[in-house]
Amino acid sequence: MLKNIKAVIFDLDGTLIDSMGIWKSIDIAYFREKNIKMPADLQQQIEGLSMRETATYFKEQFGIEDDEVSMMDTWNQMAMDYYAMKVSYKEGAQSFLAYLKDHHVKTGIATSNSRELLMAVSEHLGLHQYIDCFLTGNEVAHGKPSPDVYLEVAKRLQVEPNDCLVFEDVIPGIMAGKNAGMKVCAVYDDYSKDMVAEKKQLADFYIESYNQLLNR
Repeated sequence: MLKNIKAVIFDLDGTLIDSMGIWKSIDIAYFREKNIKMPADLQQQIEGLSMRETATYFKEQFGIEDDEVSMMDTWNQMAMDYYAMKVSYKEGAQSFLAYLKDHHVKTGIATSNSRELLMAVSEHLGLHQYIDCFLTGNEVAHGKPSPDVYLEVAKRLQVEPNDCLVFEDVIPGIMAGKNAGMKVCAVYDDYSKDMVAEKKQLADFYIESYNQLLNR
């Protein structure tokens, strides 16, 4: 999988860290506070969108009067405690990051999450010792499945897209990596367990755990 690969770029939530479940809880609390019925398929509707794009979507679809900045501030506050103190690595992820560092493979994170929460979890889990470039969907023109965030990370790492390997857990993220011209490894996550067949079909590789890579 790593043959001829000069950079490995990771999604964050559900890929490097176990965190997808917190967002369903936050959405439920947020819609309850706004006295709006939350669609059952909300997570599928917003999957891959940057936090800024999600705020715009909420305003357009649900008529929320708060501006996008206020909405993002609210979500960051609701999630901050979890990201700063409670979230954990996916199984084998930290050991795989250490392996990449030891073998001088460049690394990046390309996440749809906010810069605030990315930095909070980076401090909590020590991501800075492993990751060379951090970028969020809020910092590029278009979120996933557009390739923007992956292409920009590759540019900052000074690596050609076809020399990059992406790790992703959801369909829009896998598509973003493929649209960027990169190889993609899909990662199992409980949140998207009903999409395993489609993930396998779209991605170049598939793993249940990073331990599979370390044991080879």
